[in-house]
Parts: sequence; C-alpha cells; structure tokens
Amino acid sequence: MWKLLAFLQKNLVWSIPAALLLGLLYGSWVDAAPLRMLIIPLTFLMVYPMMVTLDLKQLAVGGDLRLQMVTQGLNFGVIPFLGFAIGNLFFANQPMIIVGLLLTALLPTSGMTISWTGFAKGNTLAAVRMTVLGLLLGSLATPIYLKLLMGTSIDVPMGDIFSQIVMIVFLPMVAGYLTQRLLIRTYGMQRYNSELKAKFPPLSSLGVVGVVFIAMALKAQTIISNPALLLQLLLPLLLLYGLNFLLSTLIGKFLFNRGDGIALVYGSVMRNLSIALAVAMTAFGSDGAEIALIIALAYIIQVQAAAWYVKFTDRIFGQAPVKPPVVQAGKP
Repeated sequence: MWKLLAFLQKNLVWSIPAALLLGLLYGSWVDAAPLRMLIIPLTFLMVYPMMVTLDLKQLAVGGDLRLQMVTQGLNFGVIPFLGFAIGNLFFANQPMIIVGLLLTALLPTSGMTISWTGFAKGNTLAAVRMTVLGLLLGSLATPIYLKLLMGTSIDVPMGDIFSQIVMIVFLPMVAGYLTQRLLIRTYGMQRYNSELKAKFPPLSSLGVVGVVFIAMALKAQTIISNPALLLQLLLPLLLLYGLNFLLSTLIGKFLFNRGDGIALVYGSVMRNLSIALAVAMTAFGSDGAEIALIIALAYIIQVQAAAWYVKFTDRIFGQAPVKPPVVQAGKP
C-alpha cells in the first residue's frame, strides 16, 4: 500500500494524466454525479497530511525579511493579476475558467516548494518560511481577491469560500499540528523526521489523484463534445507559468544570492494546487468541476516545469558552492 502511494507521489507527472484519462472514460460511460459525496473526504485527505509536516515554528525565525517580502510581493501583488489578465485574454466570456486560473495564481507554495528548492541546492530554510507564510496569506486573501476581481462577472460566494477555507485549511492545520506534536512526543523528534514524516505526503497525493479523477469525470461529457477544450486550457497555463518563471528568475538572479534566488523562484512559481482544487470543488457547487479542470491540468505543467528548471539552475544561477571536506583532528 505504502509503495503504491509513494509511486503516485513520485510520479505525479504521470499519475495526474492517468487520473484525468480514467476520469474521462468513467464519466463517458457512467453518471459521475454520485462521486460528489467523495469530494469532502478526498479534500481532507489532500490537505491534512500536508499540515502534519508543516513547521509552523519557522514563522518565528527571522533573518531573511527582504527575501520574504519580495517573494510575497510577487505572490500577491503580481501573479494573481497576471492570471486574471491571461484569463480575460483567452476566456473573456467564460468566467468560471477565469476563476480557475485566478485560483491557480492566488495560492502560492506547497510542500514541493521546499523539495524542489532542495533539489536545486537553494535555501531550503527560506523555502520553508515561504511555504508557511504563503499558505496563511493565500488562505486569507483568496476570498477578497475573488470578490474584487470577479464580483462583477459572477456571484462570488464569499461566505461559502471563507467557511470552506476554514474547513479545508485552518481546521486541518490545527489537527495536523496536534498530530505532529503527538507523534514527536510519542516517538521522538529523530524518528518523526527520519521515518514518520515521510508517510504523510503520499497520502496527500492520493487525495489529489482522487479529486482530479472526479473533476474530470464530472466534465467528461463536455470534453467529449468539445475535445479541443483541453488544448485551449493548456495554452494560457503555459503562458502563466512561463511568465512566472521568467519574472521570478530575473528578480532572483539580480537581487539575491544563488540560494535565496532559487528559493524565490520556487516560492513564487509553485502554486498550492491542492487547496485551489479543494476550494473549487467545495465552494462553487455545480461549477466546481469546470473550475477544477484547469487546476488539474496545471499539475501537469507545474511538475514538469519544476523538474526541468532544476536541470538549468546551474546555468542560470551558477554552480552551488562546494563545501570543504571535514578534516578530523590528528589526520592530514
């Protein structure tokens, strides 16, 4: 079981497309409406494991205020408006797809922010703080941005969005923190970090794959009647991520050192698509599947782009400094 979950997590670039395809096949043959009852438990399964591994104490650690301010300035002063502009450019008469792009652009950072920063030999401690801060700010800002930017086009259910964010972010955050403290108290910090902590992210991946499957199944009939829709959705996503990478790379390279610059890139490009999916599927009723479809496709682009960016990191930011070997006392 754990091997299967670990496989899903390590191969999201294939797991997500597989879930999309299976959902399309299921929804083309079977009425997918009963699957809606699984959205809430799968949403909890997406978010709660992520919260167990979140280190909230990093909020109290200082030393990189400028880096954090610039990153969150990008996350909330630039990227949401970029997503909104791209949505209006491509889908001026389809407000729900614009909402999907906006949700993709509004919720920054995920556990993968830390992982990819580490793979690229960036400042992982700064990435941890970005993840916690971005999650909290994004959860509070999302209903406000949606109302300000989309309130004239659709009826934005502010109350539902706030209540759902409490249900899918803050309650799991409290439950995750309590679980984390209980595990550390019971098994010790060393075993928690070396063994138990790694058990939770694969559970989150199972929730992601399940919600993506349901979202596609619910939209299967629409996609079958208009198969070009998927390609129409991919193009604005490619533009959003491409511009995001370009802007954050330029700022990171010219304003910060190598480690901080890499953390800034992954702290502003990686989006919390799990929570975006959860908000879409729980707060927007029957329109949620349409919104969730473009978020599900964003997973494919995000994982691929993050992996390729690691390959070019040294060319962009230079080689990571080599640590000198440790010489033991009494040995040459």
